[in-house]
Amino acid sequence: MQAMRRSDETPSAAVQAERPSKTRRKAEMDELQALGEALVRVDPRRLTDLDLPERLLDAIGETRRITQHEARRRQLQFIGRLMREVDASPIRARLAEWNDAPNREKARLHAIERWRERLLVESEALGALCAQHPSADRSALAALIDSVHRERVRGAAPRAYRELFRALDAVLRDRA
Repeated sequence: MQAMRRSDETPSAAVQAERPSKTRRKAEMDELQALGEALVRVDPRRLTDLDLPERLLDAIGETRRITQHEARRRQLQFIGRLMREVDASPIRARLAEWNDAPNREKARLHAIERWRERLLVESEALGALCAQHPSADRSALAALIDSVHRERVRGAAPRAYRELFRALDAVLRDRA
C-alpha cells in the first residue's frame, strides 16, 4: 500500500527549482571522483603545491598503495566524497597548467627550430629577428650562420648548427 503524503510535507516548487536534479548531482560527484583519480596520478611532491586537506592527502596516499580493483574503486569513491569539501576549481586549473606545460615547451622549441631554418635560408631573416628581439647579438648570430653554411659545405659535424640553436634559445628566453 502506498503511503499518502500530507500536503505540509510536499516540498514547494521554489525549493525544488533551487536544488539541482539528482542526475546533475551525480554528474558533479563523478567529476569530483575523476578529479580525485587525476590527483592520485600526480607526483606526490607536486601535491604539496595544491594545499589539499591532510585527510585528502592521506586518502590519496592510501589509494596508491591499494592494488585490489574493488578496494581501489571504493577508495576512489571515498576521495570523491572528500573532494566535495574542497574547492575544485583551483585544483583543476593547476592540473591543466601542469598538463599544458609540455605543450608550451614543445611549441617554444618548434619556434626556435623555425627561426634557425629561416635564418639559414632567408638573408633578411636576421634583420627580422633582431627587430623582434632587440637584445639579440646580431654579429654573433651572423657569425654562427656563416659557420653553419661552412659546415654544410665541408660536410662536417653540425656543431655550429647546434650552437645556433642554443643562441636562439637564449635570445627567445630573454623575451619571455
